[in-house]
Amino acid sequence: MRDIVSCFSDNAVNVSQPSCSSYSNTSCITPTNAPSTQNSISCVYKLVLSNLKQLLITVTWCKNHSNQGLSITFGGNQDPPQFRLNTNSRFFRKKKGTKLLDPSSDDTTKVEIMWDLSNATYDSGPEPVEGFYVVVLVDSEIGLVLGDMGEEAVTKRFKSCKKCVAKVSLVSRREHCSGNSTLYATKAQFCDTGMWHDVVIRCSVENEGLKYPVLSVCIDKKTVIRVKRLQWNFRGNQSIFVDGLLVDLLWDVHDWFFNPASSGYAVFMFRTRSGMDSRLWLEEKAASHKDKDRVEFSLLIYACKSS
Repeated sequence: MRDIVSCFSDNAVNVSQPSCSSYSNTSCITPTNAPSTQNSISCVYKLVLSNLKQLLITVTWCKNHSNQGLSITFGGNQDPPQFRLNTNSRFFRKKKGTKLLDPSSDDTTKVEIMWDLSNATYDSGPEPVEGFYVVVLVDSEIGLVLGDMGEEAVTKRFKSCKKCVAKVSLVSRREHCSGNSTLYATKAQFCDTGMWHDVVIRCSVENEGLKYPVLSVCIDKKTVIRVKRLQWNFRGNQSIFVDGLLVDLLWDVHDWFFNPASSGYAVFMFRTRSGMDSRLWLEEKAASHKDKDRVEFSLLIYACKSS
């Protein structure tokens, strides 16, 4: 699959006229109604410290048949994880502890990680839902606090003194899913002060004389888009409003129809932008940097359908 940015041009809606012999109308549809399984979840957080220094932290939860764990990266996504924890290995797991990371040669920032996953509970995905904490301290300042037990852990650590707390914003969330279903369910918070929403993406068959695949996206059980004859409209974008925010919704399901043997990923992306900004998000790279401190949020779902 091509890079997602290259898939959406100004004429991306209803593009392409594929040969009718190159696909089956129902090749990407499966009868099961069970949602696909999340294999990994990566969240990128932006920290603004008290000295106005900014830091990106990527937290990745992963799970497969032999491994389940957590990794944390500081800086760009291309960097290797500076912290990795295998919570499934009988020999190497350490579900509770602290670790002081060595600063890189060109950075004097001191980072300490505290975690406790010993009583964590999970749903079907790799990310714990309760009974845990992960805390990141940057130069002894409270940075990222995750989990329902996070505040309690911070209070115990700094009960005798008051510490500065960094400003934290969730920049993006990326989910990888797989299974023999074309039903994907997740939760998303489109702004720091907004409520959590149930997001369901479904590809089903609609009978209009012939059986045509239809893509529908629901937020809190309300259908926000419905794309008919998906085999011709396999790439596109549409704008919706959530919590008063303008959200660009983009999809690319090309590989479901044209590369079924390669188990290619379909991509769904939600990205917020200012209601006063008429530009599609991919045009912002050429815009001025006057809004560089404005934090926007994106949710990417990579969906691999097994045969």
